[in-house]
Amino acid sequence: MDHQTTGMGADAAAAMKAGGERIAEQSSALGVTMIDQAQANAQEAFAAMRAAAQARDLSEVMQIQGDYLRAQGKRSMDQARQIGELIMSFGRAAVTPPQRGE
Repeated sequence: MDHQTTGMGADAAAAMKAGGERIAEQSSALGVTMIDQAQANAQEAFAAMRAAAQARDLSEVMQIQGDYLRAQGKRSMDQARQIGELIMSFGRAAVTPPQRGE
């Protein structure tokens, strides 16, 4: 095997290593984002339950529940968009060849 072939093998190995590192970083970011979203959803649910438990009458409970459901619907759409953007970014990173020096 000549020196040039050996160098190409090292370049390929370095590119694979860099690609693996990018995948690990993206997976970590996606996981953390999903945990953050789940935590925010749980906090909002408990806040709504607490408010409903302190309501003066059924109409106030219904108002709290309606407000919560509207906010949760918006939150779900925003969270889905955020996850979609992360996944698209992950896909772009996976198909973009690493630059020299990465």
